[in-house]
Amino acid sequence: MLNLATDRPDTAVAIAVPAARRVGSWVRTHGLAAATLVVLVGCAFGSAVTYDFVNWDDPWYVINNPLIQSWSPAHVFEIATQPAIRNYAPLTLFSFLVDHSLWGLWPGGYHLTNLVWHSISCVLVYHLVSRLSGDVAVGWLTAALFAIHPVQVESVVWVSSRKGLMSGTFILGSLLCWLQPHRTERQEGLGLLLFVLALLSKAIAVMVPPIVLAYDLMVRRQQLATAVPRQVIPGCLALLLVLLTSAAQTTMTGGVRGHLDLNGVELAAVDSIILWRYLGMLIMPRHLSVMYDPPIRDIAFAASVAMFSWVVVVVMLSRLARRIPLVVFGCLTIFLLLLPVLNLFPLTTLMNDRYLYLPCIPVFAIAACLLRKLGSRFSTWCERSAMPTVYNVGLRCALAGLIIGPYLATSVAYCPVWRNGLSLWTHACRETPGLAVTRIQLANTFKQLNRTPEAISVLRQTLIDCQPDDIDRRRIAQKLQDWSADVDIQPTQNSIGQQVPADIPPST
Repeated sequence: MLNLATDRPDTAVAIAVPAARRVGSWVRTHGLAAATLVVLVGCAFGSAVTYDFVNWDDPWYVINNPLIQSWSPAHVFEIATQPAIRNYAPLTLFSFLVDHSLWGLWPGGYHLTNLVWHSISCVLVYHLVSRLSGDVAVGWLTAALFAIHPVQVESVVWVSSRKGLMSGTFILGSLLCWLQPHRTERQEGLGLLLFVLALLSKAIAVMVPPIVLAYDLMVRRQQLATAVPRQVIPGCLALLLVLLTSAAQTTMTGGVRGHLDLNGVELAAVDSIILWRYLGMLIMPRHLSVMYDPPIRDIAFAASVAMFSWVVVVVMLSRLARRIPLVVFGCLTIFLLLLPVLNLFPLTTLMNDRYLYLPCIPVFAIAACLLRKLGSRFSTWCERSAMPTVYNVGLRCALAGLIIGPYLATSVAYCPVWRNGLSLWTHACRETPGLAVTRIQLANTFKQLNRTPEAISVLRQTLIDCQPDDIDRRRIAQKLQDWSADVDIQPTQNSIGQQVPADIPPST
């Protein structure tokens, strides 16, 4: 549209046309690579469209949440202004409101939306890593591993993990704008907008300003006096969200609580072991579960070895900071993204697969860079050996398949665990038999399926096999009393005569 007074394009058109041209050019160049990533997501997680909700936050976020059942002004206002499920994530709740308007309570629609968010993130990872590394092959392999790795199953297939998917997408978008050698005012503004959207989806986005600051200092080589002022506004917004989220964390029922009485040194020791376990899970994902039971007692030797190993890693990285700043920046980013879930603020789970959703990206990028160097040496050897180009390309594709294939197969095999509550908690009890919370959730599942005698049996066995704390003992005792009355079974004697708290959202 033309401005009749000046006969010049309107400002909106002047901005939109070049942007559309850039997008079109990018699609023509990278569209096939992006499409293959979407196909990989479908291959790994497409079966989730046939899955049900699970009784792990899904009832509070979706099934029994009146706020997402209509667009009434009161509901919209409460979603926008009030913390829900111990988190201030209004944009996530708005997405469930949209889903409910489209699908009702058909779980397949909610799973499909999760797949869309994850697919968008995969394309953004490809674009971001390709630009930072200057190599589209590194970007594609990183994004492909991010797309299909088994630790992503929980984030993608669990409906209530939507907040991590949405926040991840907006975080990647903001980093695309901010991790630039030279940022324009438009990129600064768009990055800030996407950062705000990320904050309104999940609190993990509070680590974006430190990540951008680290990039400016380590990669762009800016002075501290220049880099810090750029992060004042994002930092204040992040601090505000931290205060809102901390105020919402008013209960510690659900999950596990044995680590909550550890002092700072003890918690650091546990975290040092968990960080190595996370790295091991990314290399060789085995025994994945919705809940883990890492040891927190009698771990002095293991913690000493883990902490010493991390000190060695830090010293090595500090010496490489000037030679390979991007690699050191990537390692620092991993730590910064994991920092909020290392129980600096008390959380009722010590480790989860979903905590690795974004931190896995730098790990995969570093691995992809190493593989790319090996590939370059292989190409040089092929040229010297006069090997036909088609053989060279074929062998590279075969190598990519050998890397991606096992992870994809593992994800496909693990996905059905999340088909419904019964499969989820049966698997969790098998993987972490000592956790009372997994037994309680399995009992709740049996009760929902009208299999009350089995539910009672599970709870009674939990008191024998596990060592539930006082809160879980009271929960179990109350359930035994209520459920036994339903089937006319004499409840076990309960010596704790305190009020039993109602079940509340178990995770954060």
